[in-house]
Amino acid sequence: MIAANNTALQSWVEVKPESDFPIQNLPFGIFKTENLTPRVGVAIGEYIIDLKSLHVLGYFSNLSFTLSDFDSAYLNPIIQRGKTATRELRERLSVLLQDSNTELQGKEHHVNQCLIKQDQAQMLIPVDIRDYTDFYSSIEHATNVGTMFRDPNNALLPNWKHLPVGYHGRASSIVVSGENIYRPKGQVLLNDNTNPEFQKSSRVDFELEMGFITYPGKELRREH
Repeated sequence: MIAANNTALQSWVEVKPESDFPIQNLPFGIFKTENLTPRVGVAIGEYIIDLKSLHVLGYFSNLSFTLSDFDSAYLNPIIQRGKTATRELRERLSVLLQDSNTELQGKEHHVNQCLIKQDQAQMLIPVDIRDYTDFYSSIEHATNVGTMFRDPNNALLPNWKHLPVGYHGRASSIVVSGENIYRPKGQVLLNDNTNPEFQKSSRVDFELEMGFITYPGKELRREH
C-alpha cells in the first residue's frame, strides 16, 4: 500500500469528517489569490498548501523538483517529472501534514505562510491542454445519439462494443468550475420549413466527462 493512503493517518490541519480532502487525498491544483501569482497547491480540508512557499522554505530539499516546477501556472512541469517523482512529493507532503510530525506544524510563521483558506483563493485550469482524445464509452449516450442520427433499431453500430471509439476534443472548451456555459447556436430545421434557421439550441444535452492525465514515457507504437 502507498504510505500516503494509509487510512489510519491523521493530520494536524483541521479536517471536517465530511471533507473531500482528508490527508489520504492530497490533490494537486493551480490557484492564485489577491496577493499570490498562479502556483501549485495541494488541498487538505478547507485549506490549500502553497508548494512554492514550502520549496522556498526548504521542505523539499531532498526531492527532484525546482522552484520553477511550483512557481508555474500549470501542473505540466510536475507531470513531466514522472510518476515516481510525484509519488515521492505526495509522500513528503503526507509526512509533513501528519499529526505526529512537528517539522512544519511546530513553526507557526511557516504555517501562516504556507496554509491558505480555500475561500480566499481562486482555482485555475490545472494543466496546459494542447489536445485530448475523447472516448465514446457510455452505451446509453451512444444509443441516444445513434437513435437521433440513424434510427432506434440501428442505434449502435455492430463494432461499438468491440472497438474503442475515440476522437479529438476541442481543448478550448474545457473550463474550471463556476464558469458560465453559453447555450450553443446552430442551424435548426423548424416545422415544415425547407430551409434551416439559425438560432439558439432549444434542447441541450449534458453528460458526465471523466479525464485521465498520464505521465510521459509511453512510446508511439507503429504496427507493421
